[in-house]
Amino acid sequence: QVQLVESGGGAVQAGGSLRLTCTASGDTFANYAMGWFRQGPGREREYVAAINWGGGHRIYADPVQGRFTISRDNDKNTMYLQMNDLKPEDTAVYFCAAGSDYGSSADWFDYWGRGTQVTVSS
Repeated sequence: QVQLVESGGGAVQAGGSLRLTCTASGDTFANYAMGWFRQGPGREREYVAAINWGGGHRIYADPVQGRFTISRDNDKNTMYLQMNDLKPEDTAVYFCAAGSDYGSSADWFDYWGRGTQVTVSS
């Protein structure tokens, strides 16, 4: 099993940037594909980005493509989400997830953090 803790959320104005961090403990971090998901007010959880085990392949949801960058450092058991040009519609609780499969479906991720709040004001 792996335990995940998110950090780095906060409140920013539109156009600003934040970097989220997901720190893993427990099982070998490099054994897991990783992903970021978010859940905005009154909305269902949605996929944001995912990265494969070695970090060489990344995929993004259309709303964040070109603005967000997912990365990982297996030596530090850490994953990141650099968020630039933030928009009010990016406001959500952001969750990191770990799984044995790589993709955009939440069903493929087995372990989840508790989330970190991101609030973007106009």
